[in-house]
Amino acid sequence: MVRGNTENLRLAAQTKRDAALARAEKGLRRLLKAGRPITFQTVAAEAGVSKDFLYRTSDLRERIMDLRSKTTPGSEPKRDHPRSEPPHPDTSSIVRTLAAKLAAERSTNGKKIAELEAALAAAHGEILQLRRRNPCPPPRTAPSGQ
Repeated sequence: MVRGNTENLRLAAQTKRDAALARAEKGLRRLLKAGRPITFQTVAAEAGVSKDFLYRTSDLRERIMDLRSKTTPGSEPKRDHPRSEPPHPDTSSIVRTLAAKLAAERSTNGKKIAELEAALAAAHGEILQLRRRNPCPPPRTAPSGQ
């Protein structure tokens, strides 16, 4: 790469911006054609661009805001957004059941850990008593091969 050649960088950035702008326009047209709600989130997802890009591009921002305001809440199609759907009744009972099982297992594991820690402490104490009764001889040195 040639040092100081910023013209190529400018051209690459402009090309990238133009491509993103074209994708955003296409995505907006697809959403309009499908009758889906026009929001920054849906346009960004449909077009494969960032929401930041949509907000920074003033003409796109104004167009999306205008189209969004024209969409009335009554005419909006149902969204496939998980937060907008009521939870399935079976799902909440499954979650409660699994949470109760998890709590029971954690309690059982906590008791087992306490028992094992007590057994370990007892074993350490026994080792200490045995060492006091029978002190270990000094470590042996390996015979030198002279």
